[in-house]
Amino acid sequence: MQMRLTPFVVAALAFISFSQLSNLARAQDATPPPAETAKPADTAAPPAEAAKPAEPAKTDELQCHHAMSLVEAPKYGPDFKHFDWVNPDAPKGGTLRQWAEGTFDTLNRFSDKGVQAVGLGLIDDNLFAASADEPSTEYGLIAECATYPSDYSWVSFKLRPEAKFHDGTPITPEDVIFSFEQFKNVNPFYAFYYKNVVKAEKTGDHEVKFTFDKTGNRELPMIVGELTVVSKAYWSGKRADGTPRSLGETTVEPPLGNGAYKIKSVDTSRKIVYERVPDYWAKDLPVMKGQQNFDTIEFTYYRDRTPAFEDFKTGNIDSWQENRAAAWATQYDFDARKKGLVKKEELPVVRVAPMQAFAFNTRRSKFQDPRVRNAFNLLFNFEETNKNLFYNSYVRLNSYFANSDLESKGLPQGRELEILNEIKSEIPPEVFTTEYKNPVNDKEGDFRKHQQEALKLFEDAGWKIRSEAVDDPDCGFWCKTKRAIGLSSASTARVLRNDKGEQMTVEFLINGDTYERIILPYVQNLEALGVKATVRNVDDAQYQLRVDNRDFDIVVASLAQSNSPGNEQRDFWGSAAADRPASRNLIGIKNPAIDTLIDKIVFSKDRADLVAATHALDRVLLWNYYVVPQWYFPYERIAYWDIFGRPSKLPSQGSALAQVWWYDADKAKAVQAAKGK
Repeated sequence: MQMRLTPFVVAALAFISFSQLSNLARAQDATPPPAETAKPADTAAPPAEAAKPAEPAKTDELQCHHAMSLVEAPKYGPDFKHFDWVNPDAPKGGTLRQWAEGTFDTLNRFSDKGVQAVGLGLIDDNLFAASADEPSTEYGLIAECATYPSDYSWVSFKLRPEAKFHDGTPITPEDVIFSFEQFKNVNPFYAFYYKNVVKAEKTGDHEVKFTFDKTGNRELPMIVGELTVVSKAYWSGKRADGTPRSLGETTVEPPLGNGAYKIKSVDTSRKIVYERVPDYWAKDLPVMKGQQNFDTIEFTYYRDRTPAFEDFKTGNIDSWQENRAAAWATQYDFDARKKGLVKKEELPVVRVAPMQAFAFNTRRSKFQDPRVRNAFNLLFNFEETNKNLFYNSYVRLNSYFANSDLESKGLPQGRELEILNEIKSEIPPEVFTTEYKNPVNDKEGDFRKHQQEALKLFEDAGWKIRSEAVDDPDCGFWCKTKRAIGLSSASTARVLRNDKGEQMTVEFLINGDTYERIILPYVQNLEALGVKATVRNVDDAQYQLRVDNRDFDIVVASLAQSNSPGNEQRDFWGSAAADRPASRNLIGIKNPAIDTLIDKIVFSKDRADLVAATHALDRVLLWNYYVVPQWYFPYERIAYWDIFGRPSKLPSQGSALAQVWWYDADKAKAVQAAKGK
């Protein structure tokens, strides 16, 4: 069972490894079952035969890049002093107290075993550090710069000589190679993620080179740049009791790191505390200036939200990121908030909105006809749900890449149209003639019209409504006698059946109570047209087992995307991932046209080509009705005790509280004094 992370974690994204990011795609207003995210899903095994390295390009006059980006030129040049979304003179000190939901049993974040403690990314650095303000952009951290040829057949990294672990030992090419090879060996996620990287070698005292099995993939140098580096000597050594350490096993021994923090104390399953490393090797680098300002960061674990929120209200937790519209509207009228001791803000975020949706298991025959899936979409009344449950806070999703330039709009044209014309016979004709829009129920009669459209789609797909007698458990002797002599008749219900006599039944699989209130009105809408719909709430372990083994009808999915889609699209929608347990293709898509579009994305020659290919993929996914889209909120809801300072400009990707804010001792004293009154 994977721990379900709490909303605050978004503020610490820059501290968390790529493998942990999958746990952060939280649904707006509710905690969706982590269908495609609660467990590393990229579980493809390495190829049976070793791939051959691509033919290397000539290396004459190649540039060593201080930064890499898949979107546009990096904002900051090689001589930049600090990012403009930090305070380079931010004071250090104080404690940041946060919360997590669930439990943990390991401090090794690189294995696929056990439940990892939150925040472990604080103790390790990567070759390059992701920017919190520029999507799909990295700046050199352990590596000073990266070199790659125009055909992207390899990448080499020049390591900083001053980079070191917390025990003072230098970070070497041997550590980089060990990290890469061991991660692939111990965790299927890394085996898939780095499957196109076929060779790692030392090419100098401070240089390491990675060779790829393909050319033309612009993403591969950046993928390798995300590599976290661990100590070969430490992980090849032994514990105090003489037992060997292993990156493939769970451990509660605080590991040796090289990041801005180290583990101070651990109370397994209950609390973990990190302390800032005063002589952190990178503290004065431009890429880290003004960041990691808290002396200690504490994470206390709770079984659920309710006691944690009570502790926030009393000041035992310092900040709270809210993902429930109703709670945001109704639960912040407490004393400290009224006195101004707690601040409440909605901060705009500029990032791709996850496709949060009811996802069909198309491996099941009843969901293989897109007309059936479309009918289900017509029967979801988003406007009523938004009004009755969410205070009209949310925006309906009409794209898998909403809130970004990757979202398809209007009709295809230019390069996108060229791409779509190559597969014209394989995709829905609406792709070329109609902009995709979800049904809207703004005025009286709209939903009734959509019900009629849904009924027609069901009928066209071979499903007909029948009126059938139903058992009445309250019908006793006299009731049955009256029916027998014709004085009364049995109760009837509408039932949707196909020509085989099979009833349309659907089970919504969830693993928490919160989403049930959202699904139940949808169930009623489905039952009105004869669909027998139920909600099944199971524990986390059973839920994950059923999802991994594809034993479900419909689940709630949060399909998070980056601003620069690439190799991971194969795992979301590719045919090869459809039958692989625990892949992110939980829908079961096997569509040659979509496979073609994924390749167009992976091998796009520049940003414009990537955007065009992504627009095309977005349209084809939408017009196949693989999901019933839900909603998103283009802001980050954050409440916090007024004890912090923060930069005048925040990064565009989120509040980054744990990354760039700082503890203000004077404000903290004022709050403490006011609390005593």
